[in-house]
Amino acid sequence: MKKYNNGNLVWLLILSVAPGVLSADSMKFDFKDPKKVNNVVFLMDAPLESISGTAVGISGSVSFDPAKPASTTGKIVLATSSMHVDNPVMKKHMLDEGWMHVSKFPTIEFVAGKMTNVKTSGTNITGTIAGKLTVKGVTKKVSVPVRLTYLKGMLIKRNRVPGDLLVLRSDFKIKRSDYGINAGNNEEKVSDEIELKLRVAGAAPY
Repeated sequence: MKKYNNGNLVWLLILSVAPGVLSADSMKFDFKDPKKVNNVVFLMDAPLESISGTAVGISGSVSFDPAKPASTTGKIVLATSSMHVDNPVMKKHMLDEGWMHVSKFPTIEFVAGKMTNVKTSGTNITGTIAGKLTVKGVTKKVSVPVRLTYLKGMLIKRNRVPGDLLVLRSDFKIKRSDYGINAGNNEEKVSDEIELKLRVAGAAPY
């Protein structure tokens, strides 16, 4: 019978555990949504008018490890041309040069760098993500509250293919003046403060 010294036994234990450790690597979730269910709701509540709208042109990807949610990173991209309000004249102004200037700035991007204050309860994970938000070519550091819901094996119920889902929810506010969105103008009718509500789901097929 072959004998092993203590050093060999230690290495055998490490090798036997290692495959389990490696299997816990982060998964990449794709947020591109051909069904256009993913959406951002925006609200500007000024003294004279309250304006609300939606945007559905969501894409991007997020790397997420259920065992290490604090390591979550990724990028969410919004196509500015998908922004919509019901009033057609208001929509035209919103997409034109003075406001979002979609022909020159076709996307809004949020790059997530670090997640802190992480708390887990069942399938839900809450925390604060620090990252960079780019709007109309202006990039600023922001920290936003998030709630992640990890749904293992549930992709088949949404897209009819096996895999996992990651749902990301976040409510936060920005100022249009910070990003050069017609800064200082029409604040009685269009609030400087923009309230954003993000509801998106990413897919990780098996």
